[in-house]
Amino acid sequence: MAPLLEVSGLRAGYGRLPVVFGIELTVEEGEIVALLGLNGAGKTTTLRAISGMIPVMDGSVRFRGADITGQPAERITRRGLLHVPEGRGIFPNLRVDESLRLAAALAKLDSAEANRRVDEAYTTFPSLERRRTQAAGTLSGGEQQMLALARALIGRPRLLMIDEMSQGLAPAIVDRLFEIVKTFRDNGTALILVEQFVTRALAVADRAYVVEKGEIGYSGTAAALAADEEFVRSSYLGAEPAPEPAAVAAPPSRASSPNGHHRDRMTDVNVSLPPALLRGLEERAERDGIDVDEFIRQALEDTQPRQREGGR
Repeated sequence: MAPLLEVSGLRAGYGRLPVVFGIELTVEEGEIVALLGLNGAGKTTTLRAISGMIPVMDGSVRFRGADITGQPAERITRRGLLHVPEGRGIFPNLRVDESLRLAAALAKLDSAEANRRVDEAYTTFPSLERRRTQAAGTLSGGEQQMLALARALIGRPRLLMIDEMSQGLAPAIVDRLFEIVKTFRDNGTALILVEQFVTRALAVADRAYVVEKGEIGYSGTAAALAADEEFVRSSYLGAEPAPEPAAVAAPPSRASSPNGHHRDRMTDVNVSLPPALLRGLEERAERDGIDVDEFIRQALEDTQPRQREGGR
């Protein structure tokens, strides 16, 4: 039987710059998969490409046996693949009950089933029921994350992708959310978790992938990765600060070019870039047949405002 989700050779990024290179991963029915890595490694980009939020440059994404590569995000959602993005993606001006009713309407539930699932959401998240008439934007961070998960619960997706669920939340709230995440699997929903609390993610996950500079650096069981003491002590866990992004020095331009035409003088500039983005720049430069410093210098020049005709 084919996996629920199969990602092959995924290449994606922003504009013309790739951030992830040849990502390979699968998710089986009812499975929890942790997608881990340093900030800037390409985890969020991977989820956005899978869910149709950004274009796929190369490779394929198959879900429930169908090729969904490049399909609009709303069509992918209707197929049963739901993405809870970093920042929760709630509508701040909608009341809690309106947000949940909207989720039911988008799932095209009849009135009786909508009522049943909304009640189920309130049972799972009692604090939301107490705030059902409150605007979502006025909820605490933990309650906003609960609302995002409650909307997903109403939709009953086959696969739920959650990006940084515990970001900025108190440990007690994080523990509660992870307990709730396990109930999704009990209801038949598979999950991909991008998570800063790696030990907690590995405790609930079946398998794990580690993204390193836009590529998969580890693929295996979550238990084996959790037992790797070196990994557990590493900065993937947030125990140490992430390394500084690579610094690229843009070379100073000359007062005049070799052919005698004058050019604007530029000062030395250090540009700090995430590792995955730096790799994309290096690849573009190689394809254009120039070094990365020259490529960045040209890109910076292209962004300078041009003088209007006639000096206006």
